[in-house]
Amino acid sequence: MPGPIPGYSTAMEITRRCQIEVVPGGPVLVRGATEILDAQGDVHPTTRPVVALCVCELSQRKPWCDGTHKVAVATRAKIAR
Repeated sequence: MPGPIPGYSTAMEITRRCQIEVVPGGPVLVRGATEILDAQGDVHPTTRPVVALCVCELSQRKPWCDGTHKVAVATRAKIAR
């Protein structure tokens, strides 16, 4: 079980609801979050109503998606031909 979330005494203090959408072949869109907690325990404040999280592990702006997955998909398609 993961440890406590930095800045909160318990996870129960987080009451804001978020909407999460997995985009096939793309990022994870998160609506309504005020911050994102990454796997290393770092907190990333959000400044937009919707943020895109990288799941391809290729982004140069992790945890945020920078669109690199589009290049990776196009490259794989060319190789497959």
